[in-house]
Amino acid sequence: MNGAIQNKVIIIGAGGVGNVVAHKCAQQSETFAEIILASRTETKCQTIANSVKKNTGVDIRTAQINADNVPELTALLKNEKPFLVINVALPYQDLTIMDACLEASVHYMDTANYEPIDTAKFEYKWQWAYQDKFKDAGLTALLGSGFDPGATNVFTAYLAKHYFDEIYTLDIIDINGGDHGYHFATNFNPEINIREVSAECRHWENGEFITTPPMSKKASFTCPEGIGTYSIYRIYHEELESLSLHYPSLKRAQFWMSFSDNYLKYLEVLKNVGMTGIEEVEYEGQKIVPIQFLAKLLPDPSTLGPRTKGKTCIGTVVQGVKAGKPKIIYCYQICDHQSCYGEVQSQAISYTTGVPAMIGAKLMLEKQWLEPGVFNIEQFDPDPFMEAMNAYGLPWKVVELDAFDLDKQVNI
Repeated sequence: MNGAIQNKVIIIGAGGVGNVVAHKCAQQSETFAEIILASRTETKCQTIANSVKKNTGVDIRTAQINADNVPELTALLKNEKPFLVINVALPYQDLTIMDACLEASVHYMDTANYEPIDTAKFEYKWQWAYQDKFKDAGLTALLGSGFDPGATNVFTAYLAKHYFDEIYTLDIIDINGGDHGYHFATNFNPEINIREVSAECRHWENGEFITTPPMSKKASFTCPEGIGTYSIYRIYHEELESLSLHYPSLKRAQFWMSFSDNYLKYLEVLKNVGMTGIEEVEYEGQKIVPIQFLAKLLPDPSTLGPRTKGKTCIGTVVQGVKAGKPKIIYCYQICDHQSCYGEVQSQAISYTTGVPAMIGAKLMLEKQWLEPGVFNIEQFDPDPFMEAMNAYGLPWKVVELDAFDLDKQVNI
């Protein structure tokens, strides 16, 4: 690998998730001996580096980089010779970062799949097309090591490995019971968040993806441990594409997310007046993209930590058979917003994405998850990842259900 330094990583992206990844990597300094945080705006990196130093005593270096510029990024990687790039930048930049990693002979990982900036379309095909390039180069590209995708994929793999002979249905349920006090705000990048929930819904059923209008199916779900009952809506999420491929016995796979009535009301108004549009419009001689302008007006997600209270509850319900008998198993993780802020100065949405990113990187550096090619996270052994979640701030539980039907209220 052109003299790569085994315990050295470069984190690209200095938003809320980048902040968590930097803190969590610094906490594991025996594995991550040298950390560089890079983004387009180096002052953001320096702010995070100062926080990491204050909280962990670990120094991390910073760098200014345009992740859209392959030659510029390649030069940085060749100069620094990291073992791994942890990509927590925008999904638009996945391919340019993968190109630079290939040029510089550096392993790669991310937390979200590539999407074109001019089309709200979430598919792995662009990254899967790099399979031969990474395999021939002897490099690993680990895709989707966040929470969803990420931990939810690993939950599915873990349950399939330990609780079932075959799995038939999968329901991923993402509930955020947090309250930040704003009329309307998003818990991660506003542009990506709004594009995601506004896109057409797709779910896997009987060997094909079925397309329906976004959030056109609603259900009620009662979380365990007194978190509460929430309205959840079916939307498309990228892990359905890889999980339906890697678990061909699945007859149905769906993704559900909770939204408050207030959030949906504001989103509908913004959509109706054109503020969620992704096509350029001309305004006073300048071209702007409405959703990018809207993102500038909304609260920065990285500032929500101190004011967000409540908990998240994210998990997977898997139905299948074991020894000829039907089973229903729910694996879930609960995270407290204020506890996360107390540890790393970020709310739980960034925390639940950043911790799995650190864990995936750690397993790659330890060569537990290292094989030439492009891989989704569920293709590796889930056990060390699940053990690490318990060890590094995201403890999970597994319960067996007597029944499960999202057309009715589900009580755990």
